[in-house]
Amino acid sequence: MDFAVGGQAVIEGVMMRSPNYITVAVRKSKGDIKLKQDPFRGISTRIKIFALPIVRGVVNLFEMLIIGMGIINYSANEFIDQEEEEITKSGKIFAAITFGFSIVFALALSLFLFKFLPLWITDFFSKIFSFLNDNWLLYNLTDGVLKTTFFIIYIALIGLAPDLKRLFEYHGAEHKSIFTYEKGLELTVENAKKQSRFHPRCGTSFILVVFLISIFVYTFVPKQPDFTSNLLVRLAFLPLIAGISYEFLKWSAKNQQHKIVCLLTAPGLMFQRLTTREPDEKQLEVALASLKKALELEENHNKHKA
Repeated sequence: MDFAVGGQAVIEGVMMRSPNYITVAVRKSKGDIKLKQDPFRGISTRIKIFALPIVRGVVNLFEMLIIGMGIINYSANEFIDQEEEEITKSGKIFAAITFGFSIVFALALSLFLFKFLPLWITDFFSKIFSFLNDNWLLYNLTDGVLKTTFFIIYIALIGLAPDLKRLFEYHGAEHKSIFTYEKGLELTVENAKKQSRFHPRCGTSFILVVFLISIFVYTFVPKQPDFTSNLLVRLAFLPLIAGISYEFLKWSAKNQQHKIVCLLTAPGLMFQRLTTREPDEKQLEVALASLKKALELEENHNKHKA
């Protein structure tokens, strides 16, 4: 088998996504590992227009955001041993409303911290310092530096919370497990321990790439006469920026050996020092269980297809 596997750390567990399946392994509070599997075919594999370059990155981003939030909710319930049949109908409705609110709140907070606030500060200083107002490239560079700084500080602060520290450890376990598979090694804890916890296709690297590419893209967008117009135009260009960033990560993952690519991806890999931690053996065991299940399902899928 030779296909890309992506993953995500969840509450006391790891999700793995292969071409046709999503698997989740969660370490329950009693110590055993619970595995869940679901068939998965991305929208871009079913509708050709969504598979076009740039477009596929935007579609994948929103698709995995919704799926990822749902799996985090599932993993939290599994960790505290909350069985599906124990949840009442009203409880399910409340959970669905809470889940929807969580997504909306997370998006609103992200837009405020990493779009509105940096641009507002930049706009404020441009009225004081004429060189910022006169130089559009410098204006965009200031905005980009501010939102990147805010994001790094935000991640560093939330990483101090014990629960988030555990999540970052599972994030490291996910990367190490995928590296073990990509190198063709036996999927054992001992082999996974030796791998790097920094992976070039990481989602947090993607966010940093988005910030950096936005500086370049916004420089070619005409400056608007007021703050609100500038903000709305920048929001409108977000899908394009996300699509370009996705294509960059795919390209860089295929050309990791080139020196120029190494230089371009270095900031993202360095940033993962904040978003990953060294996992213990039990966490690696969970990540490998999820990965093994995904590979097993793909192998059976290909046998039936043949």
